[in-house]
Amino acid sequence: MSGIVGIYYLDNRYVEHQELLSMTDTLVHRGPDGADIWVSGSVGLGHRMLWTTPESIFEKLPLVNETGDLAITADARIDNREELISKLDFCDRPIEKITDSEFILAAYKKWGESCPEHLLGDFAFAIWDRHKKCLFCARDHFGVKPFYYYCQPRQGFLFASEIKALLCLAEVPHCLDEVRIADFLTLMMEDKGITTYKDILRLPPAHSMVVNESELRLWSYWSLDPNREIKLESDEDYAEEFKKIFTEAVRCRLRSAFPIISHLSGGLDSSAVTCVARNLLTESEKYQLYTISTIFDKITECDERPYINAVLDQGGCIPHYVYGDQLSPLSNLDCIFQYEDEALLGSSYFYPWNLNRTIKNLGMRICLDGFDGDTTVCHGMSRLTELAYQGKWKTFIQEVTKVSQHFNFSPSAMFRGYGLPYLKNLAKQWRWIEFANAVQLIHKHFGSSRKQLILHHGLKPLLPRVLQKFFQWRRKQKRSLASATSQTSLVNRDFAESIDLDKRIQQLVSSTNQPLSVREEHWRNLTQGILAYTLEQMDRCAAMFSLEARHPFMDKRLVEFCLALPSEQKLYQGWSRMIMRRGLAGILPEKVQWRGGKADLTPNFNDGFLNRDRQLLDEVMSHKIESMAKYIDLDFLQAAYQRILSPGSQIADSDCIAVWQAVILALSLEFKGLVP
Repeated sequence: MSGIVGIYYLDNRYVEHQELLSMTDTLVHRGPDGADIWVSGSVGLGHRMLWTTPESIFEKLPLVNETGDLAITADARIDNREELISKLDFCDRPIEKITDSEFILAAYKKWGESCPEHLLGDFAFAIWDRHKKCLFCARDHFGVKPFYYYCQPRQGFLFASEIKALLCLAEVPHCLDEVRIADFLTLMMEDKGITTYKDILRLPPAHSMVVNESELRLWSYWSLDPNREIKLESDEDYAEEFKKIFTEAVRCRLRSAFPIISHLSGGLDSSAVTCVARNLLTESEKYQLYTISTIFDKITECDERPYINAVLDQGGCIPHYVYGDQLSPLSNLDCIFQYEDEALLGSSYFYPWNLNRTIKNLGMRICLDGFDGDTTVCHGMSRLTELAYQGKWKTFIQEVTKVSQHFNFSPSAMFRGYGLPYLKNLAKQWRWIEFANAVQLIHKHFGSSRKQLILHHGLKPLLPRVLQKFFQWRRKQKRSLASATSQTSLVNRDFAESIDLDKRIQQLVSSTNQPLSVREEHWRNLTQGILAYTLEQMDRCAAMFSLEARHPFMDKRLVEFCLALPSEQKLYQGWSRMIMRRGLAGILPEKVQWRGGKADLTPNFNDGFLNRDRQLLDEVMSHKIESMAKYIDLDFLQAAYQRILSPGSQIADSDCIAVWQAVILALSLEFKGLVP
C-alpha cells in the first residue's frame, strides 16, 4: 500500500512543485517511509512509500526509464512476477532485485495499452508517455487499489489514491453529488464511477484510461466470462485444483519484508486464509504468522472463540485479540471521518477499524483477511432453482432437507423460495405425470396443499393467453411497486423525483428476477458495484493506520476458477461451498471445515447503537437530523426510530438500518461541511 498523485495540465501550464507536495503531504499516512515527486513541464507525478515487499525497500518512485521517455507512479503488488520475467527480458537480473513498478513499466513498453491484461495482482498506476504525449492509467481487476480523478476538459487532469489529495488543490470544487446520497440511502452502491463529490470520479475496476490534450478515453480490459465451465474427472480433481489455486493466491500475498498478521474471525474464509498462510510461512521458516480476532465477553452470542481456538490449537500462530463489545458503531467517528473521504460507512465498519488500530499498535504493516470468500467461492443455493427448473424434485428435496439441517433454515421457506415458482413449467409442458409425482413429493415433504399446488401451479399457467397476460401484468405491477417502495421509503419523495431515482434503480439493478442457475447468481454477485465500494473503504480503513490489506479471495485466477465450476461443486448434500470444504481437508480443523453458518453480529450492533451510543444517537435524532430533510423522509425515519426504542418490542433490522443510515449520513456531511 502506497499513495499516488498526479497532475497533467492539458492547457500546457507548468506544474508547480508545491502543488504535488501538498498532495503527497495529504497522503502521508499511506506512505510514512518516504515521498518524492517528478515534474516535466505540464506533467507531474508524486508518490508516498510504504515498505512492504522486499523489493519496495530499495524502490524509488516516481520512476523514469533510462531514455526518459516513460515515467510511472504506482501503488502495486504484481503477483505473476515469475511468469513476466522471461517475457520482459529481465533474465539478466535476479528477480528479487526487480521492483513491481519496473515490471509494470516494462510491460507497458512491450504491450502498450494492453499491458494490464498481462498483469496479476493489486495495482493502480499512471504512466506518462512523452512520445505519445499522453497519460496511461489502469486499475486492478476488482478495485483493491483505489484511483480517483478530476478532469476539466482542455484544462487539467488530476488523480490520486484518495479524494482528500484532490480536494487540497484550490481548483477542485467541494460540491456534494446528491445522486451518491440517494444511492447510499437506497443501499444501491452499484455505480462504479461516481463519488460523494461532484466531478470527482473513480476509475472503475478492470479499466484503463488514456488522457491527452484532445480526449479522455476509458475502457474495460477484462471481464468475467459467465458461460465458461470447467470439466474435470472427479470430485477429488476439483478439490485438488482448488487447493492449488487457493494456496497460490495466499502464497503470492505473503511476499513481504516484514511479519504478517491475519484477521481470524473463526469463519470458514478467514480460517482458510490463516491456515494456508501459517503452513506456507512454517515451510519457509521465515516468519511465524500473527493473528488478530474480535471476541465478545458481554454479548456472548456473537462470540466465535470455539472456532478461533480450533485454528489456534493447530499451532504455528501468535494470537492477539480485541473486544468487539467494548466499542460501538458510532465510536471514534471524528478520527474516522478525517480519513474516510466519503464516510458513507457500513454498519460493521467499527470492527475492522478496531482491528487495524490494534495491528498498528503492534508494529505490523501487512494484514491478510478472508474478505468476501462467500462471493468468490459461492454458497451455490441457486442449485436448488436449477434442480426445480429441471424437474429433479427428488434431488431438490434431498438438498433442501440437508441444507436445513446444516444451516438451520426452514425447509418450507426454502421450497417456496427456490422450487415453487418452477412447478408450473411442468404443467406448461403438459408433463402431467411428472407434475403429479412432484406434487405428491412436495405434499409429503413440505406439507403443501395438493389442491392449491394443482390450482395455482398447474391450472393457472394454462389459462387463455389474454387472461394469463393480465395476471402477469398485475403481478409485475405489484412487484415493481413493492420493490420501489422497499428501496426508496427512507428517501424524501420530492428529492427522489428530482433525480429520477426510480429510473436510476431500474437502470443500475441489472435484474430483479431470481437467477435460474448457480453461475448466473455467482456472476451477478461478483460483478456488483458494492464489491469495489467495500474494497475502497477497506483500503482507507487500513491506510489510515499505514497498513496494507491483502485479500486472497480477490485473486483473478481463483475467481475465474470458482465461477466456472459445475453447480454441484458449490452445493452438494446440503453443504454450501463444497469445493472449499473438500479442497482444504486436512488443513482446516474439522470443527471449522464442517460448520454451517456463522455468528450473527446483529445483537452487538443493536446493543452498541441503542445503548452504548445512546447519547449521541438521541442528540442526532433530536437536533441534527432536520438538516437531512431534503434527502430523508423524516416522518418515516422518526416512526422507525420510535419502533426500535419501544420497550419489549422486537427490533426489525430494516428499522435499525434506516436509522443508522440517516445518523451516519447526518454526521458525515456535517463533518465534511457538506450539509445542504
